[in-house]
Amino acid sequence: MASAFGPGKVTMPGDFPISLNDVQEAEAALRTVAVRTPLLENPDVNDALGGRFLIKAENVQRTGAFKIRGAYWRLRNMSRGERARGALTYSSGNHALGVAQAARILGTTALIVMPDDAPPAKIAAVRALGADIVPYNRDAEDYADVVARLQNETGRVHVPPSADPLVMAGAGTVSLEIFEQCNARGITPDAILTPCGGGGLTASTAVVAQSQAPSTEVFAVEPAQFDDTRRSLAAGRRVANPKGRRTICDAIMTPIPNDVTFPINQALLAGGLVANDTEVRTAMRFAFEHFKIVIEPGAAVGIAAVLNKQIDIRGRRIVTVVTGGNISEERFCALINPGTG
Repeated sequence: MASAFGPGKVTMPGDFPISLNDVQEAEAALRTVAVRTPLLENPDVNDALGGRFLIKAENVQRTGAFKIRGAYWRLRNMSRGERARGALTYSSGNHALGVAQAARILGTTALIVMPDDAPPAKIAAVRALGADIVPYNRDAEDYADVVARLQNETGRVHVPPSADPLVMAGAGTVSLEIFEQCNARGITPDAILTPCGGGGLTASTAVVAQSQAPSTEVFAVEPAQFDDTRRSLAAGRRVANPKGRRTICDAIMTPIPNDVTFPINQALLAGGLVANDTEVRTAMRFAFEHFKIVIEPGAAVGIAAVLNKQIDIRGRRIVTVVTGGNISEERFCALINPGTG
């Protein structure tokens, strides 16, 4: 899979912090913990789009999102002393849920830094799993500073949402399953679309794709107001999003690509795609009507990119990862019904 962003600016595969072997090791450990989620396909949708459209439904994963995969694998690799001190992370919801659940399974504790505008349903779910929450203001504070202060005060082990090789290896099991499920159908994906916040799922998907099917293109998909990865790929360096912006895609509102995942994405991605909030609403409704699944906004950007023709599906086989379904009934209904929410 060649980089589309010019020679001399990318990390070589041998320098990557994860490999296919790392992902396979994580998969073996996750077999009794994570759900092997379905790869959905609707022949009527395929006929309408003129290609094969497959959805990896991580919304039915344990904790309602793919994040349990990386969180559990990272916490499982803690030493006895580290488990005694507990885990610390930042998250707007899904990674928080994954870390909280993993901590409960493994007999340790979790402290989560969450933005104060995170969806109330996600905050309540994190607390229900036994984690403690420290709120912060995403416009006035830097979450990294808050995490660093708490780590210094508590001695807890930082478990970042994406910028960690073990977390990425766990996330990579999503794409490992995709290729296994596609192989069982006798097909190879032409492209895989991944919702992109911190870029861990995207990077691990690209690493797995390079090993399993180098012809498969991998695209990061972001909200139009939070397209830091797309703009960074074009610039050849990490570029931040302006502060003060908002999107309904709360799960992937990251300020800037991190320095662990971005070199992989810069080297391996075919490009970046975007979807605006109106297109995301349409995609959520489309998934509900045609695939009978409830998904959260950030999980719908890949579907939106196909529907808004950011990528051509005609005569091709495209897989998108639906990363989560953690959304309240009230908010879901408001978002999929025009004129409300």
